Amino acid sequence: MSDGWTEFLQAIFLGDPAFLVRTLVIGVFAYAALVIIVRLSGKRTLSSMNAFDFIVTVALGSTLASTIISRDVSLAEGVLALGILVGLQYIVSWSSVRSERVRKAVKSEPRLLFHAGVFLEDAMRRERITESEIRQALRSEGVGSLESVDAVVLETNGNFSVLTKSGKEALAGVAGPLR
Repeated sequence: MSDGWTEFLQAIFLGDPAFLVRTLVIGVFAYAALVIIVRLSGKRTLSSMNAFDFIVTVALGSTLASTIISRDVSLAEGVLALGILVGLQYIVSWSSVRSERVRKAVKSEPRLLFHAGVFLEDAMRRERITESEIRQALRSEGVGSLESVDAVVLETNGNFSVLTKSGKEALAGVAGPLR
């Protein structure tokens, strides 16, 4: 092989050796910083309780990746960005616990999609859920008969909860059929 071909292959597969070392060092420190920040902020930071929490989790992953991979982002900038995201998530979740207005702005409410043997078409349409998706949720829960189901709820995190006839008290706080 010629030296030009070897250099070409090295550039494609290995890149700049100095950048590989930078990626290793920044990756270790950025990861450690994220672990520390998340531990300080509490378990809620990486939960998937609702869409807002999911967005923060994705943003943290994207920020960590950008910090590790991008030559244009310093470790200090990346750690600051991670801290800002976690800090804002903490403030919003803290505020939502204390304020009904904030809670309504950032969280949805669970929605009843099936109840007492009836598929609630208006609620399903509003949530963009099909009957086959509800049936799939039933199968996933090991439920073989609609007759044994009292309700199916679309939770705030996008998961389905299947309540059998014996679980009616779990419906407290769930939005009912749309009128």
